[in-house]
Amino acid sequence: MDGTVQFGSRDYFWFLALLAFSRGMDFLSTWIATPNLVLEGNPLAKKLGWKWGGPLNVVICLLLASWPLSAIVVSTASVLVAARNFQSAWLMRSLGEEIYRRWHVARIQETRVTLYLFCLAGNTLLTAAVGAALIYFSNPETAGFVAFAIGMGMVAYAVAVAFYTLLAIWRIHRATKRAAKRVQPEQKPPLNGQPLVIETCPRPPGQIV
Repeated sequence: MDGTVQFGSRDYFWFLALLAFSRGMDFLSTWIATPNLVLEGNPLAKKLGWKWGGPLNVVICLLLASWPLSAIVVSTASVLVAARNFQSAWLMRSLGEEIYRRWHVARIQETRVTLYLFCLAGNTLLTAAVGAALIYFSNPETAGFVAFAIGMGMVAYAVAVAFYTLLAIWRIHRATKRAAKRVQPEQKPPLNGQPLVIETCPRPPGQIV
């Protein structure tokens, strides 16, 4: 089971169904949370959109179904991502994508970066620790292959959450710095001996996820 399975075999269709379900849950949770992909954290998925993202995932599922290890890893990571999306999807949909984005950015800007990063580390490292334990204690001679693959999926999920969250934080920080530069007063030539100061109005930060 840790090698490949024949295309069109019973095992192939079993892993294909597993991939279809897990990737389908990821798509469904994303659609409920952000139908216009305003809050999508993956830049590549956001650029592909629904039009190209769906067909690409179908091709990926058809290919990965021949490799049980990869199929279980991707399926595990996908259902964990879907569960994370479903946790806040109702709030994102009820508030609206733009309002939720602005609210989320404001909450991050009001939080100390050290506290935010500490909580992010707790979220991702604890998840990765469980996955690492599954990998370490899996027994290849019994059902260790499945446990090993699930552990790898959990570690992959933790790495993805950490990466895309840090990417979003970096974008917020960059947008905030740009807005701060725009809000700085511009010095104009003196008028009747008094300096004329014109303050520019800041724009809201751009898209962050």
